[in-house]
Amino acid sequence: MKVYHGSISEIARPDLAYAKRNLDFGVGFYVTTIQSQAKNWALRKALRNQMPNAFISMYDLKDDLDDYRKKVFKDEDKEWVEFVCACRRGSDIYKKYDMISGGVANDKVYLAVDMYYRGIWDIDRTLAELKYYEHNNQICLLNQNLIDNCLTFIESYEINSND
Repeated sequence: MKVYHGSISEIARPDLAYAKRNLDFGVGFYVTTIQSQAKNWALRKALRNQMPNAFISMYDLKDDLDDYRKKVFKDEDKEWVEFVCACRRGSDIYKKYDMISGGVANDKVYLAVDMYYRGIWDIDRTLAELKYYEHNNQICLLNQNLIDNCLTFIESYEINSND
């Protein structure tokens, strides 16, 4: 399966030592099957780092990952909301998996998740709001062995805010 990663540099050999903390699915290397979503991530990172250009790196992720522990969130349901909130609070619940896939708590989605996170909305109100947002996807690779053996770099290309 072809997957994409948006960043401020080409990433031919992902290394979990550089992964950020407190993200949706924990400390891992994040990719998506949606190229335009990777572009948005890349341009956002470039803007945040005051850089004029960014990169989309493309990979082939093996389909046969039966030897690895996977968690797949098919929907943005109560379990997904609670998992994302826990990871964003710094929980290590993600550590029992090698790969997690599911929806992205992007800015719009996270506004609803944050209302639940802060105790302002209950889960029913949060889930009702989530139904109205565009859904994206992300795959978080949490195991360096999986990355080294199952994720093959294809190529990258540079983009800028005018692309």
